[in-house]
This record gives sequence, C-alpha cells and structure tokens, in this order.
Amino acid sequence: MTTTTATPTTTTSNATTAQAASSVGSQQFGSNFDTFLTLLTTQLQNQDPLSPMDTSQFTSQLVEFASVEQQINMNTNLQSLMAMQQTSDSLQALQLVGADVTINSSTATLSEATKSPATWSFSSPSPATGTVTITSSTGQVAFTGTTSLSAGNQNYTWNGQGNNGVTWPDGNYTMSITATGANGQPVTVTTQVEGTITSVNISQSPPTITVDGQNYPISAIQSINSSSGSGGSASLARLLH
Repeated sequence: MTTTTATPTTTTSNATTAQAASSVGSQQFGSNFDTFLTLLTTQLQNQDPLSPMDTSQFTSQLVEFASVEQQINMNTNLQSLMAMQQTSDSLQALQLVGADVTINSSTATLSEATKSPATWSFSSPSPATGTVTITSSTGQVAFTGTTSLSAGNQNYTWNGQGNNGVTWPDGNYTMSITATGANGQPVTVTTQVEGTITSVNISQSPPTITVDGQNYPISAIQSINSSSGSGGSASLARLLH
C-alpha cells in the first residue's frame, strides 16, 4: 500500500457559473417574449374581422411563457442564495487560521532548526510488518526501513538521518508504508500529519488551507485539535457538511 498526499482542488465557483448561465437564459427569454408579442400584435391587427382568430392558442403560449419566466426567477434566487452561502463559508474558513489540525496526508516537515523531527500518524486495521520509505520533495529516497505495526493508531518519527548516516536538510518529506499481515496478505495503512493552519485561500471553491507550507483542500482536515479562534470547530463542521 502506498500512501498519497492530499492536494488542493482548483475549481471554478459553481454559483458564478450558474449565475452566468441564468443571465444568458434571462436575456434569451426576454428576446423570445418580445418577438412573440410582436407577432401576436401584428396578427391581431391584420386579422379578418369576419373571421377573428382563436385566442386560445395565444393564451396557452402566454401561460407557458409565464411558467418559464417563473422558473428562471426561481433559479436566479437560488443562485443568489448559493453565492451568499459561499461567502459565509469563506468567512468561516478564515477563522481556522491558527488552528492545530490533523490532516489526511503522508507529507511531514523536518526541521533541524527547531529540533522538530518529521512525525506521521498512521492507522493499521490489524498487526502487520511494514516497509517504510521516506522520500524528499524532489523524489529522492532518504530512508528505508522496517517497522512492526499494531492494530489501531500509532506514530512514526524520523530524525532526518538517512541509511548512510547523513542527516538530510530541513524540508517536507513523504512517507509510504507497504504492510503485510501474518497471513501474507497486504494490509492497508492510512497516514495523517498534524500541523497548524497558517493561511486559508478563499478564492478557491471550496477554500484551501496551508499547513506547514503544504496546500490542502479543506476536506483533508480530519480533526481540529485546538483553535486560536472561538468558532474553529463550528466552522469546520459547517464547511464539511
């Protein structure tokens, strides 16, 4: 099993796209309705007085136009509500700056300057033997080794020392664990890292966060361990549901 790093999504606002489509629809509706009224007026002016036109068809078409207009107005109102909700979500996401969180990721930061080893949390469904591979941000293998996994949550810490005894420089390192159970079958291992949210990018929809220099979609947050803002936990619950 090879763990993967969560990456931010780059999406266009659905509300913005829908608003643009609604605007085009309204313009087309207005043009078609004006054309219909022009044709109706012309036919009424030129009808045979001895054989007047049957207005039931025009009445039916007017009712259809009114129904379409009502649907367009409902869509416009719904899109306005969506835009307001996105603005509210963005403001709530800003409250997460400074929060200590657990992220669904396999990339941790090694910092010799702050005496902080790279630390990962991982979970195994059953006891297993795992091969650990740690790679640098450029893809170079920094360390490989074996470890015994127990069932449940546990941590793995790397002090930055490679297999050749050389200490690797500060930076972000990715860990993957290939685990095998007692029966020889592969065991799926999931990894997380802990860190502090230093910024929130609300230009993305949904917003993205930065933790230890890495960007993640806000959905990568597994839990808030502490928050500098009073509304941190409530904001996360609101944004993820």
